[in-house]
Amino acid sequence: MDAIKGKTVLITGASRGIGEAAARAFAAEGAYVVLAARDGDAVSRIAAEIGAAAAGIACDVTDPAQVQAAVDLALHRFGKLDILIGNAGVIEPITRLDSADPEAWSRAIDINLKGVFHGMRAVLPIMQGQGHGTVITISSGAAHNPLEGWSSYCASKAGAAMLTACAHLEAGSAGLRIMGLSPGTVATDMQRVIKASGVGPIAQLEWEDHIPADWPARALMWMCSPDADDWLGREISLRDEGIRRRVGLI
Repeated sequence: MDAIKGKTVLITGASRGIGEAAARAFAAEGAYVVLAARDGDAVSRIAAEIGAAAAGIACDVTDPAQVQAAVDLALHRFGKLDILIGNAGVIEPITRLDSADPEAWSRAIDINLKGVFHGMRAVLPIMQGQGHGTVITISSGAAHNPLEGWSSYCASKAGAAMLTACAHLEAGSAGLRIMGLSPGTVATDMQRVIKASGVGPIAQLEWEDHIPADWPARALMWMCSPDADDWLGREISLRDEGIRRRVGLI
């Protein structure tokens, strides 16, 4: 993919699942990759497996200083930052509103919504200064549909979707490409947590019902190309068969 070859991409939540799959996919296509996640050992191991084109850093996206440190690493190690993928997210707590723990509920907002904000705030000045850049937020169908027991996840993802639209409104005219990806249900550890909860229709799905993590990884690479420009400021859904064909998944 010429659109990502030689580009530097920062991926949050890159220690497993979609984030790890995306890091490996981007690197395989010639990009430089910075993997950021709370599990610093995991991202360091994955970066070492990828090779010299990757670097890992421990990063809690709820802390703006740690997010800035990840951005600084990308600039210091690879000299630039072209792409941000805001992937870090949690599903917990899965609980009804009337029994939700305020601290746990707020933690989900801190990660899923404020974590996206911290990433955007750190990279937008850099990208606007260079006149180009791509910012992609990992969204969810839960951003647009209420689900029992998922109030923190639904609310935080809805906020992140609107934040992404706001970022496009403010920075799109400066040459930045900003959009969201709603991958659908993906075969990652998050689905194991959902399954164990037994709450709601998603928990009733079987493992084989979920798409593999490399599908959203491939979609993310496609979204960095001009072919996805029709969706700038909007959200792309991998549930859409037309999108899957456009990406080359079917």
